[in-house]
Amino acid sequence: MTDSRIETGVPRADNILKGGLLPNSATLVRGAPGAGKTIFGLHFLTTTADPDATNLYINLGEPAVYLEATADSFGLNTDTIEFLDLSPSGKEFQTDSTYTLFRSGEVEQPSIVEAIRQKVDAAEPERVMIDPVTVMRHLAPDKRQFRTQILSLLDFLKAKGATVLLTSQAAPSIPDDDLQFLADTVINLDLEAGHRTLRISKFRGSSSWKGPHTVTIDDGGIQVWPRLDPTRHRRDGETDTLSSGVSELDSLLNGGIATGTVTFLSGPTGSGKTTTGLQFISEAASNDKRSVLYSFEEGRKTMFDRAEAVGIPIERMIDDGALVIEEIGPDELSIDGFTHRLRTEVEEDGAEIVMIDGISGYERAFQEPGTDTTRQLIKIGRYLRNMNVTGVITNEVHQITGEFRATEQQVSHLADGIIVLQHVEYRGELQKVIGVLKMRSSDVETGLRTLDITEDGLRIGQELSDLRGVLTGTPDWQTGGT
Repeated sequence: MTDSRIETGVPRADNILKGGLLPNSATLVRGAPGAGKTIFGLHFLTTTADPDATNLYINLGEPAVYLEATADSFGLNTDTIEFLDLSPSGKEFQTDSTYTLFRSGEVEQPSIVEAIRQKVDAAEPERVMIDPVTVMRHLAPDKRQFRTQILSLLDFLKAKGATVLLTSQAAPSIPDDDLQFLADTVINLDLEAGHRTLRISKFRGSSSWKGPHTVTIDDGGIQVWPRLDPTRHRRDGETDTLSSGVSELDSLLNGGIATGTVTFLSGPTGSGKTTTGLQFISEAASNDKRSVLYSFEEGRKTMFDRAEAVGIPIERMIDDGALVIEEIGPDELSIDGFTHRLRTEVEEDGAEIVMIDGISGYERAFQEPGTDTTRQLIKIGRYLRNMNVTGVITNEVHQITGEFRATEQQVSHLADGIIVLQHVEYRGELQKVIGVLKMRSSDVETGLRTLDITEDGLRIGQELSDLRGVLTGTPDWQTGGT
């Protein structure tokens, strides 16, 4: 085997395979019915750098006419594919007798192996797919004969210079451990509760990205969305300070938020979390920094109206390319699809600030089998830090008053900084307050200040030094207060 790679044709699958499959190798794609094995194989056979190359599809299950129709429905061109139709309805085997895996000289029945040998000698294909190879198991008299014939067939195909892909109907009642042993690469396609994943369990001669990775099937065929691994991403950059543009708030933060860190804006509904985050984004835009905001809680129009009402020029920022807003609802994306979008914004489009608005909506959006949304959020935070991108995450605390909690999802350890926004009763009125609970990068003011959201933007007022128990929502006057 060499360092050159064979593209699978499946979007982003080659990233997981570190560039693709190894040439002259045998890959087993295994999974339950409906997991996407055949579509994966069609991508493999319709992807070739040489337009004159021939690829061979040996179909033992579905008839060729069905496979061609399937490829056409996904926009895959089968002009470079030759079909050897050995399906039960295939013309070559439409006889009263059953067909066999044995060589034709051993019994007086059609031989699949001999038919494959003749077709390969005639077509000289670069890529060969056998779908599903598990059909051959039922045609062999015993396991040993089956394994011997498959090994012989693979050796023959590799000797002819072909890269081989086999599919297996994986099921507890039909084990395929022997096929996994014979294959150089094993790709597992799983389907659970409507959620598809891909996992590489074996890749002889190469490493691969640890999965599982999300798989989707749409009008364009099958796509793979690699799971985010923050350790694979790093970008150096100078540490700076991201100002809010509000001098009193910057004073509270000792100048602003340190770039390349993750800051939580935590508080109950209506306390000003999203508006405060947009204030930082607005100031970043004025300094030619690009931001992306992922909204999980409120609609785009609501956000626009709110921003414009407090003097944040959100539409102008979007028109100037300084801000991208994506509204993401439940079941719209997988978590891997979302992190792929985020990576694209950072690595290809140059986003320097990423805002996730808010955590509860994020968790509702990605309720997938086997997905730990909190763990994935931690990975997103690590990725942003490694890429020297500033993260701003809003977190709703559902208690408007009462015992204070920084977060309700136990993710406060993810944050480098936590800015607290809260409602309190002050002098007989409901008042917003703001303070800094945590800031790893610098010393900050420890007091709480009043916060007003006006048509001219955020207004930070006096420090509430004459009150105690402010974060409970029902503060008491200090001794000597009035």
